[in-house]
Amino acid sequence: MTFSAVVPFGGYGGYAFLERTRERQQEVMEATPQIDRATEAFRERIGTVGSAAELVADRELLQVALGAFGLDDDLGNKFFVQKILESDTADKKSMAVRFSDRRYTALADAFGFGNEGGARTGEAGFADRILGSFTDRQFEIAAGDVDVDMRLALGFGRDVAEVAADSKSDDARWFTLMGTPPLRKVMETALGLPASFGQLDLDRQLGEFRSRAQERFGTSDLSELSEPGKAEEVVRRFLVMSEIEKLSAASLSAGSAALALLQG
Repeated sequence: MTFSAVVPFGGYGGYAFLERTRERQQEVMEATPQIDRATEAFRERIGTVGSAAELVADRELLQVALGAFGLDDDLGNKFFVQKILESDTADKKSMAVRFSDRRYTALADAFGFGNEGGARTGEAGFADRILGSFTDRQFEIAAGDVDVDMRLALGFGRDVAEVAADSKSDDARWFTLMGTPPLRKVMETALGLPASFGQLDLDRQLGEFRSRAQERFGTSDLSELSEPGKAEEVVRRFLVMSEIEKLSAASLSAGSAALALLQG
């Protein structure tokens, strides 16, 4: 991508700047030749795609489809992606549903190739919905190319709201969050959980997430944590804690370098 997001500084200040300028910056990004070509191609051709095999065979359309769900890295895994797209999301044993990362289920459900109603690609407004998500996420990627924390912060509110909107139990929603890498990273950092935390039994992880969320944010209910004010609070703490981690790592690195010089 030739577009480069303007992120003048890190931390919460940089995030707040991106939020204020996002609309204008995203308009500039959408006008770049690469994004413009991709969106036009998708708008023109997606309505004629009736199967997962057809979508996977068209790299340009597939790039938009995957990008709309934050799955850009799967572009080269065509066999895997086709199996995901062919999944019936009403079947708990289907491939997409078995993955803890909810983005795969969302992708399969949005296109509907394996569902009872069949392909949804010809529905009115379908292209606009997918393209809206695609351009939003492409901007987040551009911001992440400058500072990876910005990508995670910008997408958190939307993604956690989608998880919270699920009709599952709150424990099940927490497990979904725990299995969705971007959401998990934000919440783990905001709650001060160590990298080794993921090695614990899943039920122990759930209990720790819940207890720390209650302690830090006054609630462990994901429906409440997904509300705009609470989600912003989580993002703010995530960015603050991430900056502290970076400073600590830099101090340790500087200390190691100084020690090496003295020993030399």
